[in-house]
Amino acid sequence: MEGLTDKVIIITGASEGIGRALALALAPLGCKLVLSARNESRLLSLAHEVVSQGHEPFVFAADVTSKSQCQQLIDTSVEHFGRIDILVNNAGMTMSSKFDDLMELDILERIMKVNYLGPAYLTHAALPELKKNLGQVVIVASVAGLTGVPTRSGYAASKHAVIGFFDSLRIELADDNVAVTTICPDFVVSEIHKRALDRHGHPLGESPMQESKILTAEECAKMMVPVISSRGRLLITSMRGRLGRLLKLIAPRLIDKIARRSVASGH
Repeated sequence: MEGLTDKVIIITGASEGIGRALALALAPLGCKLVLSARNESRLLSLAHEVVSQGHEPFVFAADVTSKSQCQQLIDTSVEHFGRIDILVNNAGMTMSSKFDDLMELDILERIMKVNYLGPAYLTHAALPELKKNLGQVVIVASVAGLTGVPTRSGYAASKHAVIGFFDSLRIELADDNVAVTTICPDFVVSEIHKRALDRHGHPLGESPMQESKILTAEECAKMMVPVISSRGRLLITSMRGRLGRLLKLIAPRLIDKIARRSVASGH
């Protein structure tokens, strides 16, 4: 993808899952990567893999729920590479519990901070640089941001919020020639499922998904790269997700049944 050569790209949530796979998919294309997540040791491990395929990446551990750390991430990235071209808001978390079973309602706030406010904070900090460079914002949302998903109510709410936010921002930034690309993966093999919060706010510890039947992070990243390169508007990674947008309008009860079956079957 020649359009990505020498582009400075920040990826949050880069230590594992989609973020890690995307970094490894972009590295051979000549991108200059900023790898960010909370776990610095995992980032450094990824950096060793990235440098063997392309430019040496810049590693910056940060929590996207902190406005000050978001600003530091942007400032230090500009200091290191001299510019920012693309911001990939990928960091996220989820839950696994029916709403009326929740014992800790703080779970909802925690998810909203990571999945919605974090991207908003970081994008706000990055916008002056992105406007200067006619850049691009990428948000890794979810098909759960397009329809309801049982036992993931707080997660779906955060993804609906972030899609609405970036759809609005796209219109605001049109005259600045800053592209906004929304990625809506279906279920993807990732540590996020093991770390999903249960009714008490504790990580599950093991994935409830049938991982052999869902998209791998590497497959997801491979689908994302050309959409990012072309500054595309939207990627929905599954036919189920694409059909779901239509069914929600013309057969809402059917899409409810599909969502229920998908969660029950784990794929």
